[in-house]
Amino acid sequence: MSQLSLAATPSANLAEQISLNCWYKIENKHLITTDFTPKANQGVFSVAFGNELNAEQLLAISDFLAAQGFSNLSLCCYQPIADMPVAWSFHSDTTTALSPLVLVEFAKQLGIQLVQLTNPPTVNEPGLLLMDMDSTAITIECIDEIARLADVYDEVAAVTAQAMAGQLDFAQSLKQRVAKLEGIDVDLIDGLKARLPLMPGVSELCQYLKAHNWHLAIASGGFVPFAEQVQSLLDLDEVHANTLEFKDNRLTGKVIGTIVDAEEKARVLKRIEQKLTLNNRQTVAMGDGANDLKMMAAAGLGVAVHGKPKVVEQAQTAINEGSLLQVAYLLSLPLDYSL
Repeated sequence: MSQLSLAATPSANLAEQISLNCWYKIENKHLITTDFTPKANQGVFSVAFGNELNAEQLLAISDFLAAQGFSNLSLCCYQPIADMPVAWSFHSDTTTALSPLVLVEFAKQLGIQLVQLTNPPTVNEPGLLLMDMDSTAITIECIDEIARLADVYDEVAAVTAQAMAGQLDFAQSLKQRVAKLEGIDVDLIDGLKARLPLMPGVSELCQYLKAHNWHLAIASGGFVPFAEQVQSLLDLDEVHANTLEFKDNRLTGKVIGTIVDAEEKARVLKRIEQKLTLNNRQTVAMGDGANDLKMMAAAGLGVAVHGKPKVVEQAQTAINEGSLLQVAYLLSLPLDYSL
């Protein structure tokens, strides 16, 4: 096939008609075969995933990107893992990405997810995934669930929501919340630790990255007992979290040692990056709250996970719904990754 019309067959499943991992130039609503492979460090990559896309939807994305000033578009269909739906990447030589909120709003109309990447990492070289824990690697906020056990849930959850939205200083809010947990028995902590609900897809994502020699870690504003449990469940290389003080097997209402706040999370990322002698492009930080933004900014790729609007707006990319295994789409584009 030398050329295929997007307009002639609007409902066609193009993934069945073109070659995976090959790039096609988009000209006058046609896909034209090329031997072109974009360099990872040149231009912007717009990645669409979440549902199977037909020709009409791909044309709508192409028109949207062109209207936003993205020129010289080319298109590639690829599949990171055999049983995942295919994803589509549009490349433009434009150098400035759109706000993720603009992409989210457009993508909702098509029932898909659409993100933009500049100089993306590759799973085929060693890398680092540094995750937040609460509402990222697991589906709950541990401090809120401890508070539920202590019958102070509403009080603590309200402060948690303000802190995650960036309305309160994290360290001070953490101390305020932990103070309300004084007297909680260690057995209740152990019980909660034993039933932590993992975020859908996080286990599969970690297995995928481990198989490609990636270093996996958590930097959490939560607490060490839960982080160590997640470490065990996901086979993580290291975890960094806050230390609760116990006396006579009960919480004292205090946190001891270094507070893992936004600044410390960013420092953790840089320390691991240097320890592993990684190129910054090969570092990925993932989180949902305002206290994850500095960590995400320090990484080569920052991914907001089901994030608050403030977080989505400031992150480079966002997974707004569905499995965290979809992060694999962001790490496996068929590109020339040579520097």
